[in-house]
Amino acid sequence: MLNIVSILLGIFSLLIVIPATIPFLGWGNWFALPIIVAGVVIGQLSSHRSGRNFCLVVLAIAIIRLSLGGGIF
Repeated sequence: MLNIVSILLGIFSLLIVIPATIPFLGWGNWFALPIIVAGVVIGQLSSHRSGRNFCLVVLAIAIIRLSLGGGIF
């Protein structure tokens, strides 16, 4: 059950991260980061690891995008 919740949080945050890859919308990643971290924590509590791994991939995409934009753009 916790794995499903983690995957759903990952999908929801991915829906925020994808538009935030457009220039000048990078600030959207800051809204997605707490959701992604919550998904990672919930996925860690689960016996399956797929939800946690999915959230970690989304987290990596968001962090790379933030670093390319200088943290704002």
